[in-house]
Amino acid sequence: MSEKETSPAILQFAPLNSSVDEGFWHSFSSLKLDKLGIDDSPISITGFYGPCSHPQVSNHLTLLSESLPLDEQSSIASTSHGNRNKCPVPGILYNTNTLESFHKLDKQSLLKAEANKIWDDIQSGKALEDPAVLSRFLVISFADLKKWSFRYWFAFPALVLDPPASLVDLKPASAYFSSEEAESVSAACNEWRHSDLTTDVPFFLVSVSSDSKTSIRHLKDWEACQGDHHKLLFGFYDPCHLPNNPGWPLRNYLALIRSRWNLETVWFFCYRESRGFADLNLSLVGQASVTLASGESAPTVPNSVGWELNKGKRVPRSISLANSMDPTRLAVSAVDLNLKLMRWRALPSLDLNVLSSVKCLLLGAGTLGCQVARTLMGWGIRNITFVDYGKVAMSNPVRQSLYTFEDCVGRGEFKAVAAVKSLKQIFPAMESSGVVMAIPMPGHPISSQEEDSILADCKRLSDLIESHDAVFLLTDTRESRWLPSLLCANANKIAINAALGFDSYMVMRHGAGPTSLSDDMQNLDMNKTNKQRLGCYFCNDVVAPQDSMTDRTLDQQCTVTRPGLAPIAGALAVELLVGVLQHPLGINAKGDNSSLSNGGNNDDSPLGILPHQIRGSVSQFSQITLLGQASNSCTACSETVISEYRERGNSFILEAINHPTYLEDLTGLTELKKAANSFNLDWEDDDTDDEDVAVDM
Repeated sequence: MSEKETSPAILQFAPLNSSVDEGFWHSFSSLKLDKLGIDDSPISITGFYGPCSHPQVSNHLTLLSESLPLDEQSSIASTSHGNRNKCPVPGILYNTNTLESFHKLDKQSLLKAEANKIWDDIQSGKALEDPAVLSRFLVISFADLKKWSFRYWFAFPALVLDPPASLVDLKPASAYFSSEEAESVSAACNEWRHSDLTTDVPFFLVSVSSDSKTSIRHLKDWEACQGDHHKLLFGFYDPCHLPNNPGWPLRNYLALIRSRWNLETVWFFCYRESRGFADLNLSLVGQASVTLASGESAPTVPNSVGWELNKGKRVPRSISLANSMDPTRLAVSAVDLNLKLMRWRALPSLDLNVLSSVKCLLLGAGTLGCQVARTLMGWGIRNITFVDYGKVAMSNPVRQSLYTFEDCVGRGEFKAVAAVKSLKQIFPAMESSGVVMAIPMPGHPISSQEEDSILADCKRLSDLIESHDAVFLLTDTRESRWLPSLLCANANKIAINAALGFDSYMVMRHGAGPTSLSDDMQNLDMNKTNKQRLGCYFCNDVVAPQDSMTDRTLDQQCTVTRPGLAPIAGALAVELLVGVLQHPLGINAKGDNSSLSNGGNNDDSPLGILPHQIRGSVSQFSQITLLGQASNSCTACSETVISEYRERGNSFILEAINHPTYLEDLTGLTELKKAANSFNLDWEDDDTDDEDVAVDM
């Protein structure tokens, strides 16, 4: 009985606990979405801990945003040195792509692999040069980036001594050292902790001479410490606060001591602090008995333990950041998620920065405008400006997806204003604005009293086009698209046109402005753009745009189309824009035809072919792509028209508005029609002797 009472107790260690800062998960989410994708290779990370600094609270090993690698080329996490409260510890993160994979991980094998690294570092001497490797750790995790929830499990591998270490003595450091020694030890520890070179070195030697002088040295100086000390202790930063148990780092420390120096009796010093200075009342000094098992050799790899418990159970921890995040920030992350996932497998070359920075001007906020805006948002485009002068009518909300019944109660909200409000309700991070104005149109003469107002609208429209990167022409009438087409050609802006019939649709992209006038085109190799620029909406017309609104019946005044047309045409219009933005030639990209087996621009554009025009019919459930080159007689984008506009400015616009035939006269369409009307074919009888057909011009 007395033998049991006097036999040494097994040395028990207080487990190390983990703490993960929210910033780590935010940074890891960005790393996963933007760079790692489906790559589930292990990631080197850095944890941080320090000595206990409170008599009732232990320190944790913490992961911060800086715990992750600095960049995608670096497999080593960023390491902070010289910070007394952040001693860096190497770790490794195994993140799985599915929850099932997380549960299937062989945790025992992973733990053993990390423990073997610690043992190898002890045997090779690396642990003497960099003692932090004694505290290696690993984390397994699964990140659900749709719900912003994370499952994770820490392991702090500890080598199991066999037989286990026995605790011979353990007392406060203040009770172990004499008063002179205590004063000297405190001063030496404070000096060690306040030096940038040693403050984050968590394992060290404490040598106290017979005259009570204390020096603290690195582990690699073990040999130099022999024979010149009265007391020699193995010190370490102890994160534990318990008065009767040393912290977890001592386990592997004892394995190092037994393996490297074959010591059977070890005096250890659990260094703890108070208010940034050594606290010998809180710190502990203990004596442990460490013996080799019968027949054991030094190279034998010990067993290991170390998976962290969660409230006493062997289960992972979980955290959800959704509730703690700003709702707008959470919405931004969720909206970007689908686009970033595209880059994982389907479109690795997709340039999301181009999409997020582009500014889109939507001329028309009706059925097409609503559909285009919603699809632009889906592609991550956040800067949209609406131009429309109409108000929301009772018939609009069922067909125009940005409006509700409340928008048309009373006299109705202006569409440009209501659309902006709706976008911000759908996605608060949208940068959207609305402009209530009518677009000046040729064929709609104005009085002299209206000229100033019309010209002000022209100037405003020109400024809007200049300040945006892409323009969508989505208005109800043909003539309302003329001035925007001219201004886009003049400014060399991307213009996307969408128009609806009853059961048919047309979507097209305008080509660049006239080559000889565009500064951007001067140095362009036109061989790469098929030598001829693409046409605009008016290039195939042989008449100038005219008044199409006067003397119209009710069915002609309203946009009467099959309801499925606008979503189709709106989506195709946005897809055309995205294709242009992702193409290396941008607005100068040639037009592809789907009938071409090679797909034309397939090698250049990550999104496939980039057509010029798309025409479809829902009555036939058919769709074709067409190619049309720019016309020298176009009333909107020809060099003649652009030159006249640049030379005459406002007077040119007023003449085009007030004189229906002016544009035809200017571009030569009038002469062309005269020539066509005078072109007669006189067919001779079959038995005539004349071999030629007589043509009168």
